Amino acid sequence: METLIDGLREALRLITGFDPALLEVVGLTLRVTGGALLLATLIGLPLGAALGLRNRIPAGGCVLPIIYTGMGLPPVVVGLFVYLLLSNRGPLGGLEWLFTPTAMIVAQTIIALPLIVGLTLTALRSIDPTVKLQVRSLGATRAQLAWTMMLEARLGVLAAVIAAFGGIISEVGAVMLVGGNIEGQTRVLTTAIVLETRRGNFALALALGIILLGLAFAANYLFHRLSDE
Repeated sequence: METLIDGLREALRLITGFDPALLEVVGLTLRVTGGALLLATLIGLPLGAALGLRNRIPAGGCVLPIIYTGMGLPPVVVGLFVYLLLSNRGPLGGLEWLFTPTAMIVAQTIIALPLIVGLTLTALRSIDPTVKLQVRSLGATRAQLAWTMMLEARLGVLAAVIAAFGGIISEVGAVMLVGGNIEGQTRVLTTAIVLETRRGNFALALALGIILLGLAFAANYLFHRLSDE
């Protein structure tokens, strides 16, 4: 018990003292996760809207199961796929992205994309169909219709983005495979926690864990506040 208390005390000291090693890991985590979330959102929201607003999805018998399967895709499988894609013998090996933050962003974008697409189209399909008919009867273009429906389903869309953020900031398998957990280059919160725990550096691991939980709480608190407005 005393060891745990001492570890928590030291962890809080590292956080409040703005430990350089801690800040470096947090900064890289935010850059990688933020970049992946931005890409997944820019691709996923229009795609989810396009699928959600269609009365009938071409090849829908395959498309929707693929999307929903992707929502539960094991991150380590994504990491393996990206690793093989970017390795020296892979089709994109010439880019030399493996073991760089760029490879980590690619992997996390693939993880986040099905979540945003799937939850966005589900949110749009849950809207009363009469709303869509009313907007069309007013002469709205397809772009105006999509924008209006997205606003109507804004809580569901926001939930999709937050779910994607939570899914990628907390995953470890994919970023470990394609990033290599290199100090000062590709070490993020989750991989650093694994490494420091194995080293027996529990204070730093606890500090990283507290920050990770804090980021997840902040995202969900923001969603809660916005949903109340």
